[in-house]
Amino acid sequence: MVPRGDRTSRLELEGLQEALVDEHNDRKSADHDYHTPDFTPHQHFDDNFCVVVLFFSSVSFLELPICERMAPHKDEVKTESASIELMKQKAGPHCISASHNNLPVHRVTVHPLVLLSVVDHFNRVSKTQSVKRVVGVLLGSMKKDRTLDIGNSFAVPFDEDEKDKSTWFLDMDYLESMYSMFHKVAAKEKIVGWYHTGPKLHKNDIAINEQMKRFVPHPVLVIIEAEPKDIGLPTEAYIEVQEVHDDGTPPIKTFEHVASEIGAEEAEEVGVEHLLRDIKDQTAGTLSQRITDQLMGLRGLHSQLVDIEKYLQDVAAHRLPINHPVIYHIQEVLNLLPDVTHPDYVTAQNVQTNDQLMCVYMGSLVRSVIALHNLIDNKLALQKAENEQEDGGDKKKDEKKKDDKKENKDPKKDDAKKNPPKKEKGATPKPKKP
Repeated sequence: MVPRGDRTSRLELEGLQEALVDEHNDRKSADHDYHTPDFTPHQHFDDNFCVVVLFFSSVSFLELPICERMAPHKDEVKTESASIELMKQKAGPHCISASHNNLPVHRVTVHPLVLLSVVDHFNRVSKTQSVKRVVGVLLGSMKKDRTLDIGNSFAVPFDEDEKDKSTWFLDMDYLESMYSMFHKVAAKEKIVGWYHTGPKLHKNDIAINEQMKRFVPHPVLVIIEAEPKDIGLPTEAYIEVQEVHDDGTPPIKTFEHVASEIGAEEAEEVGVEHLLRDIKDQTAGTLSQRITDQLMGLRGLHSQLVDIEKYLQDVAAHRLPINHPVIYHIQEVLNLLPDVTHPDYVTAQNVQTNDQLMCVYMGSLVRSVIALHNLIDNKLALQKAENEQEDGGDKKKDEKKKDDKKENKDPKKDDAKKNPPKKEKGATPKPKKP
C-alpha cells in the first residue's frame, strides 16, 4: 500500500489509476485494429516519476484482472513494463518524494542586520549562562523567483538538556507577543523560519521546526555561527522535506540544504561599514585580517559581476525589458576599465611591478641585517653576563679565604690578650736589670 502521511502522492496515484482505467475502456470499445500511441508513464509524469514507480511497485497494478482483459495489447503492456523497470533502476531502492525536486525556497538571502542581532543575542546569553546555542525567529518575505529575503529577527527564550537532547523548552507565548509587536511596526515582514547558532544540526531540530509550522507552512532553518572558525559564509540554510521509500516504511522527515548568501541594500552596506570602522580591534591591522578582508571583498565583487552578467543576458534574450539608466551605469563602469593590451599600459604595469618587487627585496635585506645585528648583540650581552658572573665568584672566594685565615689564628694568644695575669697584693715588683 501507499505509505501513510503522503496525501499528495495518494491523490496522484488515484488520478493515475482512473486515467488508466478510462484508457482501457476506450480501447475496449474501439476496434482492436486501432492502435493508439504507446503509453509510457515517463512521457506524462516527468516531474513525478518516483510517484509512478511507487504506484506500480506497491499496488501491482499490472497484476489486476483489468490488464488480463487487455490481451490484444500485450505489446503495449510489455513496453509499459520495460519503461517501469527502467524507472525503477533510475529511482533506486529508496525513492524520494517529488517535494525534493520542487522545494518552496530556491535561495535564502540574509541581511547584515540579522547577523548582528544573532551575534548580540549569543554574546548576551553566553555571559550569564553556559549555553552552546541560542534560538530565535527570522522575519522576511518571499520574492517571485522563490528567493527568501530575511531582513529582521528577534530572540526567543530557549533551553535544552545537554544530556537528554529530547528535553527542550521554547517559549511560544513570548514568540507570539513579540511577533504581534513586530507586525504592528512592519506589516510586510512575516515569520519565514527560525535560526540557531549551531554550529551543526541537532536531534531536536525537527521537533522545533514542527512548532514553527504554526506560523508558516514551510519554515526555513538558518544556522548562523556566532564564532566562525573557518573563512567563508557563517550561514547554512535548510528546509524540511519528507523522504518516501518504496518498501512501505513510513516517510522520514529530514532537512534539505538550500543555497544561502549575504545580501544588503545600499543603505545597509554604508551603515555596516561605518560600524565596523568604529570597532576597536587590535587584530584588525594584521596581515591575515587584511588578506581576509580583501578576499571577502573580491567575492562580493564577483557576485555583483555575476548578477550584472545575468541581467544583460536576460535583456539580450528579451526576458526582461531594457532599462536605459541601468545600461548607462554599466557602460560608465566599463568605460573606467583600462586597455590592458596597450603598449604604454603594459610598460607602466611592468615598471610598477618591478618597483614593488624592489621594495620587497630591500625589505628582506633590511630584515636580515636587523636579525644579524640582534643576534650579535645577544651574544655579546650573554658573554658579558658570564664574565660578570665569573668575577663575582672569584671575589666571593677571596673573601671566604680571608675569613678562614682569621678563624685559624693561635687561640692561646687570643686568650692571653683577653685574660691578662692578675698582680698579687703587697708584692713588690722586681727591679729591672740595667
